[in-house]
Parts: sequence; structure tokens; C-alpha cells
Amino acid sequence: MTREQLEHAIRAICEVCGDSEIWIFGSQAILGEFPNAPKTLCASIEVDVQPKNRSDTSDAIEAVLGELSLFHQTHGFYVHALPIEEAATLPQGWEKRTRPVADEIATDGNIGWCIEAHDLAAGKLVAYRQKDRDFVRILLLERMISVQVLLERIYSLTVDEPLREHLVQWVQNTAVEL
Repeated sequence: MTREQLEHAIRAICEVCGDSEIWIFGSQAILGEFPNAPKTLCASIEVDVQPKNRSDTSDAIEAVLGELSLFHQTHGFYVHALPIEEAATLPQGWEKRTRPVADEIATDGNIGWCIEAHDLAAGKLVAYRQKDRDFVRILLLERMISVQVLLERIYSLTVDEPLREHLVQWVQNTAVEL
């Protein structure tokens, strides 16, 4: 996915849901902070979103813009609308650190609030799938995030201590590897 495709998605989502603001919290949120992020970070063709003020419209978004929809078939990517709290575990205060993607033309004046890179990385590590660890490894390797800030965000997650310790250990070991 490209930044232009993300902007297109923001326009389409806001049109369908009748909200001018959305949260973007999947891997494509990286395009909010890094519009030219490496292709390895933007490989997904799915945009995970939640309308900021109209969360009741997720079904409509899925029907019009979701997987296997005409939108998906036409544009090669699709939208997955779901409650952010069900799909991601994010550090405390993430809302204040989001990065806006907004432009009068490209997003039709609507705003896609993208999860900041360190918050995104911490959330990906909680999921702990191989693809999520690879995503965070690339962020570290490309120096798009700092080890210290990532560790701070992990400490602000609402998770069990054994999991937190495991994530901290993974970050420290990965930092040494790189």
C-alpha cells in the first residue's frame, strides 16, 4: 500500500461512515509518520480502521469497502473496520501521539489519525506473531523507532508482568542482534 492509497481509503471510509475522522491502527498506520516507508512495511493490502465518532458504522464500511468488495476488486486493497480495543493493545496515551493524514484534496478534508510508530510497534509485539516481530525488527533496523522509546511504551502497556518482561527481553535481544 502507498500513502496515496491510504489517502484514498480515508476519503472512501469517511464518505461511507459519515465521519470526518478515523483511527488507523494496523500496519498501514506507519504511512502516517513515514509516507515513504520501506515496501516491506507496507506489504499488507488491508487497512484496519475505526471511525472516531461513528463506530456504529463498521458493518457499512465492511460491506462497501471490505475484503472481496467491489472496492477491493477495483483498487487492490480493502478496509477492515473493527473496534480498536478489540483488535489492538496499545500503550497508554496513544491517542495523543497519533499522526494525522489530512489534506483538502487527497483526503477531501477528512483526517486519518495513524498510530505513532512506537505505539504501533508495542502493539504489534503484544500480538507476537512472526509477521509482527518482523515488522518491529525492520522498524528498528531502519532506525524508524528508538529502542529506548519502544521500551518506555512497552512499560506503559496494560499487560501481565510476565508478558511485559518477555517483550522487553525480545526488544533488548533484537537490539543486540542488529
